[in-house]
Formats: sequence, structure tokens, C-alpha cells
Amino acid sequence: AAPVKTAVAVDTHLPYSRRNINHFTNVRGLPSIEKIVRSVEDTPKPISTQITVLHLWLFIQLLQTQHHEADSSSFHSFLNRFNHWFDGMALLHQFKISNGQVTYKSRFLSSDSYQTNKEHNRIAVSEFGTVTMPDPCKNFFQRFLSRFESHKPTDNANVSFVTYKGDYYVSTETNIMHKVDPETLETLEKVDWSKFIAVNGATAHPHTEPDGTTYNMGNSYTSKGSYYNIIQVPPNKATEEETLEGATVLCSIPSMDKTKPSYYHSFAMSENYVVFIEQPIKLNLLKIVTGKLIGKSISDSLFWDPKLNTTFHVIHKHTGKVSSIKYLAKPMSTFHQINAFEEDGFLIIDLCASDDGQAITNYNIQNMRKSGEALDEVYNTLCRVFPRRFLLPLKVGRDTPYNQNLITRPNSTATCVRISKNKVFCTHEDLHGEDLHEYGGLEFPQINYAKFNTHPYRYFYGCGFRHLVGDTLIKMDIHGKLMKVWEHPGLYPSEPVFVPSPNATEEDDGVIMSVVITPDKDKSTFLLVLDASTFKELGRAVVPVNIPYGFHGTFNAKA
Repeated sequence: AAPVKTAVAVDTHLPYSRRNINHFTNVRGLPSIEKIVRSVEDTPKPISTQITVLHLWLFIQLLQTQHHEADSSSFHSFLNRFNHWFDGMALLHQFKISNGQVTYKSRFLSSDSYQTNKEHNRIAVSEFGTVTMPDPCKNFFQRFLSRFESHKPTDNANVSFVTYKGDYYVSTETNIMHKVDPETLETLEKVDWSKFIAVNGATAHPHTEPDGTTYNMGNSYTSKGSYYNIIQVPPNKATEEETLEGATVLCSIPSMDKTKPSYYHSFAMSENYVVFIEQPIKLNLLKIVTGKLIGKSISDSLFWDPKLNTTFHVIHKHTGKVSSIKYLAKPMSTFHQINAFEEDGFLIIDLCASDDGQAITNYNIQNMRKSGEALDEVYNTLCRVFPRRFLLPLKVGRDTPYNQNLITRPNSTATCVRISKNKVFCTHEDLHGEDLHEYGGLEFPQINYAKFNTHPYRYFYGCGFRHLVGDTLIKMDIHGKLMKVWEHPGLYPSEPVFVPSPNATEEDDGVIMSVVITPDKDKSTFLLVLDASTFKELGRAVVPVNIPYGFHGTFNAKA
């Protein structure tokens, strides 16, 4: 069932729980995907897979983190369940390809959250969409007092694998990461950002320079208000035991609303600049602080304010200086950037975005398990996400004219208009043709990162979303805005991971790897390998255990 475009009015400023329901598509007959969010056991010892032909040059460990719903089947007899897809215990996966053979293993992250839940045989640590309930073994007075205890940040690092100084970590968006062994998937060390720099968390999407220097972003909350911090981590370790030693805050940007900072999942980086996008998805800090008392989760503290513009903050990453020019755009929601680079005096930012920011809470477990018209209703209230390009003029000075388009590049439909001394209003150019609407837009974008991040590029890859999760893989050619698609009914691929061929000379010389979930068929999840150039299937490795749908992965090439 292909999504149908429909025009809707922007919703009013209301918390998620009280918002008016908009419909962005009119899809009917979506198949059930209930088994995508089922609980599974881990598989810590390598097992063989059933394979078809795979590229012989591959010798890769594909590492993924999964949001794994922990219910009675995985933690014996939990008294309650997680509410949101983002809440499940982190389950780390590895596909190892060598000499034409593929093995698979998985292991639960040994976080404090996981161990506490396991010890209490119930969900004892609050997550993004789930507030832990008082221990039923306590008396009434003890349970009442426990309501006044503050939320402790979860260390359930279930978003992504990241690297700092050559070491692998798994990360969520709190101040806690875990160093892990990419070979065994064992949890090695808990690392707290706040022990090294004054931040209360960091994203799970850092950017890394060719020399290993890593940039990230994290919030801090002070008596003067909320701040967005640009973080730099050096490339090398002085000792083997080092983790985040030497990390620094390049600059701090005050939130426009001191008590309601914007939520962000990632940021953009070019050769000389970091770009923070302050979007109208807001966090109500008062609700977060009082959440346990009133029984509300962090997700209940998020709200979409379409009366606010989106603001691009540009920071010179070598000096930490924040540009005095604020680049504005209409209200939009963005989770993942594709690439950013400098060309012809412009900072060009490609990203995936939608015109509504209320999708996050639709991904609760109850919605994921719906079927029939109820499932269609959930999907149709989600605004589609599409790839867009913004061009920000880097030189705006006394001689820059007002009230006219500053973009003179041929064939670009993006605009930039100077509206005041330090403000430029921007509109985007679509990085796709009309045919992408048939595939429900695109998310989880990936590029040939090692060679083309921060540089002009031609290709990006992602998942099409004709369902609540990705149901196709898409290759987009920016030149001509042409696309190639891999799709099979009933199969749901995860984020594509690009792996370059040895001695590659072309940007798309390599393979795309994706873990494909098969909810209608038991124990038949497989690792898919596509030719990145032709998008033809090269092989697959079927895993004889069930795997839940996951988000982000990476690869670890071996010599």
C-alpha cells in the first residue's frame, strides 16, 4: 500500500498527550509487524548461518545495537512491560564474515539498568517512555516516598556503536556510555561524560575526522539555563586505560528558552564547521524533574511547538567561535543528517526532515503491536520524512543585500534571504523526485563516510518507510535525483551500512549491508549484501534465531 500525499494544517502547540490528531497519508491494509518487537534471548557464542554467495573480499564484523523489548519471556516474570520501542534493553549483535563463511552472535549489554532489572525480576529503572513503578515488596509508606526520588539517568546504551580514540563504545543520549569488546561483545567499562566535561549527556552520533579527532554535542543544565555544548575528543590515547581524557567543550550555545531546550538526535559537520539545528521539538525540564512524582516519563515531557522557526547555529570547529548570523527555516523535525560540505561560499547541509515533530511517541509498543485499521491509523498520523538540502551563505556582511535570494547557483531551488542584520531565512531544495513519495520517504541515511563525509558527494542510501519501520532499501543519486530500490513483501531491512571495496576508485564501489527482519517467518532473519553500484543482491546469510528490528550499525574491517 503506497502512501498518498495529503495536505494538512500544522498542529497547535500542545503536549503529545493532548495534541490534535493530524493525518498525513491515507494508507490502508498495512500488514501486522507485531513480532518485530518481540523479546528474544541473546546468543553469546557464535553460530553458523545459511549463506548464499557473498563477496570474497569481505572480512567484516557488522555490529548493531537493537532496542529489545524486555518482557516476561526474556526476564522470566516481569510484573510490567516497557511502553516504548526506545526502552528495551540493549542487545549487541555481530555478523562476522570470513573466507566465505558468516557467523552470528549477540549479547545483552551488561549495564546497571540490565543488571538491576534482572536482580529485581521486573522493570526497576526508568527509560525514555517508561516510568518505573514502586517496588511492590515495599510497604505503602516506602512506596509513597519513592515517588519523591529523582530520576537517575539510564545507562541502557541501546542507540548506536561509536568510536573514541580507536575504542568501541555503545551509546544512548545520557551521560553514560559503555566501552565494549567488538570481538566478544562483552561489556568492559562504564564511562561517564560528566567526569570529564560539564555536560549532562551526549548524542549517539558523533562525527570523526580522518585523523581520529571526534566531535559531539551534549546539553548542560545550570542555574542560568540550558546550554548546547560542542565537544571535541582527541584522536589518541596516552595510556591504554584512557577513555575520554582530554575531551573539551569548544563552545556553549544558550537555549532560546532556558527551561525548554530543543531535543536533538544528531548534528552536521563540514570540513571547517559544526552545525547545530535547534528545532521546535522541545523538552519541558520541569516535567522531567517532577516526572517520577507525577508518574510521567521523559517522552511525556517532549512537545512540538510549530510557532517556532528552526535555527541553524554555525560554529567554526577549529576556533569554537559561533557565527553571529542565525540561519532560520520553517518549523521542521530532523533526526539524521546526510552530509555537509563547503562549496562556492556556501555551507551545504543535506538532511532528512519532516514538517511535523510529533512522531516519537507514536512508536510505543502498543502501537507497534496493532493490526488492521488501528495500525493504519497509527501510520497515517506520522508525517513522512524526506531528504532536503539547505544552502547557508558563509559571508554575510555590510554589503550583503536584504530581501533577495542570495543563492545564484544554477539549478538550485533552495533560497536564502537576508531579513535583518544577523538573520537569514532559508528554504530547502528537495533531494528526491516524486517517485520517493511512493516509498514513504527516506530515513536512516548513510554515505561512503570515510571518503566523502564533509566533501561533495553523489550518493546516499537509506530505508523507505511504507510502514512504521523500514520496508525497502533505497539508493539515491543526487545527480538527476534518481533512485534504485531493493524490496520484497514481508521483509523489513534495517539501516544500510556502506562498505567500500578494497582499492575502490568510484564513490559507490562497495557493498551495502543490512539486517533484514522477517516477522512472518520464524528464525529466518538474514544479513543482506547488495552491490552498492547496481543495487543487485550479492548474497544473504540466514540466522537460525529470531532478531528484533534494530536501528544503527557500523562495520569493523580487519586486516
